[in-house]
Formats: sequence, structure tokens, C-alpha cells
Amino acid sequence: MKYTHNPSGLLKQLAEKNTTKVKLAVVDVDGILRGKVISFEKFKSVAEKGFGFCDVVFGWDANDVAYDNAKITGWHTGYPDAAAVVDLNTFREVPWEDGLPFFLADFRDAKGNDLPACPRSLLKKIAKQAADAGYIPFFSQEFEWFNFIDNTDELYATKFSTLKPMTNGMFGYSVLRASQKSSFFHDLFDSLKKFNVPLEGIHTETGPGVYEAAILYGEILEAADRAVLFKSSAKEIAHRHGLIATFMAKWNEDLPGCSGHVHQSLWSADGKQNLFYDKKSKTNMSALLESYIAGQLHCLPHILPMYAPTINSYKRLVEGAWAPTTLTWAIDNRTTALRVLPSGSSSARLETRVVGSDSNPYLAMAGCLASGLYGIKNKLKLKTPQTIGNGYADKKNGILPGNLWSATQAMKSSDIAQELFGKDFVEHFTGTREWEWRQFSKVVTDWELKRYLEII
Repeated sequence: MKYTHNPSGLLKQLAEKNTTKVKLAVVDVDGILRGKVISFEKFKSVAEKGFGFCDVVFGWDANDVAYDNAKITGWHTGYPDAAAVVDLNTFREVPWEDGLPFFLADFRDAKGNDLPACPRSLLKKIAKQAADAGYIPFFSQEFEWFNFIDNTDELYATKFSTLKPMTNGMFGYSVLRASQKSSFFHDLFDSLKKFNVPLEGIHTETGPGVYEAAILYGEILEAADRAVLFKSSAKEIAHRHGLIATFMAKWNEDLPGCSGHVHQSLWSADGKQNLFYDKKSKTNMSALLESYIAGQLHCLPHILPMYAPTINSYKRLVEGAWAPTTLTWAIDNRTTALRVLPSGSSSARLETRVVGSDSNPYLAMAGCLASGLYGIKNKLKLKTPQTIGNGYADKKNGILPGNLWSATQAMKSSDIAQELFGKDFVEHFTGTREWEWRQFSKVVTDWELKRYLEII
């Protein structure tokens, strides 16, 4: 459906289609869609002026357990409504829900300013900084994820010990494995295109029941919207095929983890020139790209939880498992944290490989762009030499924190993190990561029982 961005025009077009209801969604700090379906009559009254949405979405974790360390909301505030504003530019129709109109919204505080805890608002803030500097950021994200047979009742009864992969065997780029669940495979590709989340490609990865999809690039906010909607849509479509899709970074210690690599480039304000490409350079890398890379390498240890936000994230970031562990960069090298692809004027880009599939795309892209702009603003030189060969062995420039607690403490105390994202966001976000660590730390795991019960 083609439509006008004019609110009254859009409302008229929806009315002409006899629209009766609309789906609205916001994104919490973990990148999870939270939303509701409202009547079209209600939507007409909130489309321009906004609506109230319970701010508990920023006051609880992924399992709806209330934080005990959040200032922005909590029992002390009574969990009031926050002002949510519909972004009409996000209009889509959900093809697997009979064309149900869909919109994303983000949040404002009582004074009409962006709410510090809102991931989408944070990305808009960083994107504006890029625009003010004369750049158009084009981004995309690619995801790896595992698919299991849907046996939800059995999983809960057995404490998630009976996972059954959709297909068996280690078979990356397999035409055979994709054909074995071809209805799901093609439904993903086709339905997502209709939902305006177009894919460049999709294929099997190494591991039982694992796919990888690359989302078509776009301007950064649209790219992040697509990434968030991709993850939620993949789960919804999988469910309709009797499957469970998971974007955990590492569900099994013996199998590869799941990445969420972010591809990025900066273009001139008129959109005609890729500023990361310089044909006069021996490497085709522009000086701007080198400063951008230097900024990311410099800032990465200060903001790692934005790329690796869960306990499980750090099970993926281990040597020799197709995920980076060192502060390294190189041209077309999949063992380094940053992989540079400078081959052509239209395709030259940087791939940040630290990012996991479990990341919140708004925060991951905000982290990439803000740290790259930091390097440009401060005219950082790329003094870190390019890694030749195995990036895991190249530890001379430093290694990444090994767990969520260490990474969070580094971000919490970092002046750089506060400079990039503001004190209020850093305080709230690191508080949620500390909460995540505390929830994990008190649990007695199967590993502990097997290791200590009989012998100790």
C-alpha cells in the first residue's frame, strides 16, 4: 500500500480500506517488542498527539521481573504512563496477520524531550549528530539464529533440556538443508519483503537448524527498525511453521555462536559519495574511514555491553569460534573485531563483528556510529596495525572483557561512554546489566550440580 506521510492523508487511506484495528509497538532496553492492538478509532486520536504507555517496559527485565535499582521508574514512582509518540514513517502491514496496520513508537519525558532509557530515541540522537556533521549513515545488520521444533510444553516441563533442532548435521550453505524446511525458508523471505524488511539473502549456517540472513541496508534508523522487526517476525513466522527461533548468542557450548554483525558506511549529505572509499589510497580506505575505525577500537572496551548485552553473550566471544576476542582490525579477515571491506565506491563498508545476535539493534548501531564519530571528531589516527592472519592470537592491542560484569563495570565508570550517550542513559543501562548479572549469580546451575554434588 502506498501512502502519504501526511497524518490526515494516511488516516484517510486507512479508513478507505475499512481498517478496524492497528498494532502499535515499542522496544525495550533488551530489544524486545512490547505492544498492543487498538481500535482504529483510538488510533485516529493518538496518531498525531501520542498516547500513554506504561513505563514498566523500562522497569523490568526480559522475564518481566521488576528491577530494584532503576531510578527512571519503579515501585517508588508507581509505574505511570510515559508519553509514546507514533512514528508514521514506520507504517507497515503485517502480511501474516491479514494486512494488519503496524507502527513503531518511541518515548518522550514530561518536558517533551527524548526519554533517556528509550533505545530508539538514543539512536535518533546519534543519527542527528551524524547529520549535523554532514554525513548520512547507511547501515545493515545480519543475523544468525537457530530453529527448533516447537515442543514448548515439554521444554518447560524439562527445564529446557529437550531442544530438538529443526534439521540435523553441520552443513553450512546447504541447499539440501534449506530444502528440507523449504516452506519456512521461503515464507521468511517472501513475508519479510511484504513487511518491508527486505533481505539481501538467506542461507543455512554451520550447525543443526541454523540460518543466516542479511537485511538490505538503509539509512540507520530504518536499518535498526528493520533489524528489530526481523527478529520478532522470524519468531512469529517460525511459530506458524511449528518452530521456535532463538537469537541467543550461544545455546550450546559445542556449536558455533550466533552473530549480529553490523555493516556501516558514511555518505555525503547529498547521498552521492561513499566517504569510506578513496581510490587514491593503496587500500581504497579513506582517511575518514581510518579515523572511524580508530574511534571504534578506542571506544569498544568502554561500551561492549551495547554489543554483548547478556550473560550468554560472552559464551560466544571465545577464541576460535568465529567471534572476535581481541581489539583488532583487518581487511576481509573474519577473525578480527572489525572487518574492512573497501573494494568499491558503492560497497565500501566496515563490518563490526563483535555484535551478537542477542543485541538490541538500536543500541548496537548507536554504539557503532557514536564511537566511529568519536574517532572522526577527535581526528584519531589508525595507529593499530592491521592484523595479518589469526586475530585471536593478536593480543598486543588488548582483549575484550570476558563477562558481562567486567564489561558493565568498564562502561559504568567510563567518561567516554557518558560523553557518547549521556549520563542518564549510561546509568540506567548499566544498572540493568548489573541486575542481569545478579539474577544469574544466584542461580544454581546444572553444571554445578554435575560437578560438585557427588564429589565435593
